[in-house]
Amino acid sequence: MNNLERVYKMSFASVYQHYIAKAEKKNRTKEEVNTIIFWLTGYNEKDLENIITTKVNFEDFFNHAPQINPNVSKITGVICGYRVEEIEDKIMQKVRYLDKLIDELAKDKKMEKILRE
Repeated sequence: MNNLERVYKMSFASVYQHYIAKAEKKNRTKEEVNTIIFWLTGYNEKDLENIITTKVNFEDFFNHAPQINPNVSKITGVICGYRVEEIEDKIMQKVRYLDKLIDELAKDKKMEKILRE
């Protein structure tokens, strides 16, 4: 299994807990993590609970997202050594967009900047 397939098949719930831990370690909240997820994907609280409970993988998480925010093109920069705006694989790019936004939250950026308002 290559790296893309490995990421695609990871359950979103397993990584979600790391997002929360990373945010809380920097005195940010689970609610802020959720706000970022909802902004990026169009999911809501009920959807997220179902995704976590049923252990939806990353591929399905992004393929079934109600609406990827039209402002994702404003997310730029480097995450894990890759420029997010140059990642060719669309699912991996969305995964890295989410990683980038969570990193910005952990770096204490204001929500308005994180959400590209």
